[in-house]
Amino acid sequence: MLERISPAELKQRLDRCEDLVLLDVREPEEMARAGLPGALRIPLGEIPGRIQDLDPEKEIVVFCHYGLRSAQVAIFLAQRDFEHVLNLTGGINAWSLTVDPTVPRY
Repeated sequence: MLERISPAELKQRLDRCEDLVLLDVREPEEMARAGLPGALRIPLGEIPGRIQDLDPEKEIVVFCHYGLRSAQVAIFLAQRDFEHVLNLTGGINAWSLTVDPTVPRY
């Protein structure tokens, strides 16, 4: 089952300084346009080869542009015994629209 987190919920958790891993799975050119500070950047296609870069014990919030690719990654990780994976609903686009309008939309 895919667990989700809204941009507003993520903002609240970040404001409380909760220990979350933000995982950006967009392509490098997308990452250069907009992003979230402190995010780990691993493009979707590199995830299988870099799964060792992720700690299965940490809570991971996966995001992309709209939330579709990140949903694929969240499911992939959950199938590999990552128990605390959340997909950012609406991706970086929703973050910009509802939380931080200074994050460029594209």
